[in-house]
Amino acid sequence: MNRFLVIVEKTDGNYSAYSPDLPGCVATGATREETEERMQEAIELHIEGLREDGYPVPSSCSSAIYVVR
Repeated sequence: MNRFLVIVEKTDGNYSAYSPDLPGCVATGATREETEERMQEAIELHIEGLREDGYPVPSSCSSAIYVVR
């Protein structure tokens, strides 16, 4: 099982999400919860598509930190 970092951002009127380890895999939603659910589905479909096309599933190599100032 892989774990992928997902970045969720608040935009004007909705939320968007992407994973740095899965280029092109994105999702949007009206709420953070909806966006997280859609991103989970997007990742599953993205990985399924990679496998069907014979491409390897990339390793998760991204990480995140918070910097407090």
